[in-house]
Amino acid sequence: MFSFDMIRRAVGKTLGFVGYTIQYGCIAHCAFEYIGELVTCSGPSMQPTITNYDVVFSERLSRHFYRIEKGDIVIAKSPSDPKMNICKRVIGLEGDKVCTSSPSDIFKTHTYVPKGHVWLEGDNLKNSTDSRSYGPVPYALIRGRVCFKLWPLEKCGSLQESPNGRILRDD
Repeated sequence: MFSFDMIRRAVGKTLGFVGYTIQYGCIAHCAFEYIGELVTCSGPSMQPTITNYDVVFSERLSRHFYRIEKGDIVIAKSPSDPKMNICKRVIGLEGDKVCTSSPSDIFKTHTYVPKGHVWLEGDNLKNSTDSRSYGPVPYALIRGRVCFKLWPLEKCGSLQESPNGRILRDD
């Protein structure tokens, strides 16, 4: 037969477990929200820099301290589908003049990035849906800055330079 003491101990252990679960859940949430997270990337838009199923570390501190710079690769909420994240390179910051036409266009068109926005493009310009399609992206949609590729192991390391030189030229 159950005694009151046994029930009290069982309830105490259960509440203790729930308390620890909530504490660690809060710590994990804060770490992922304010420090960084691991992201598995998919799609062709950032090839050859990032390919399907590459795992990268996206740090969040740069976003909070407005330290995103031209050339950085960022994870952002898609302006056309907020349920989806995108991985793109920052080509222009607010006030910058950016080329809005594709590299093969004879006549080049330009625009200025408005205040509070960034211009994002994939490294694979021929197969990327980016700011050339949906325009400047609000800074608030940036989730984090990709600073390190973790997987595959043979390509592990930091990610910086654009393979097509896109950020280096002024169109």
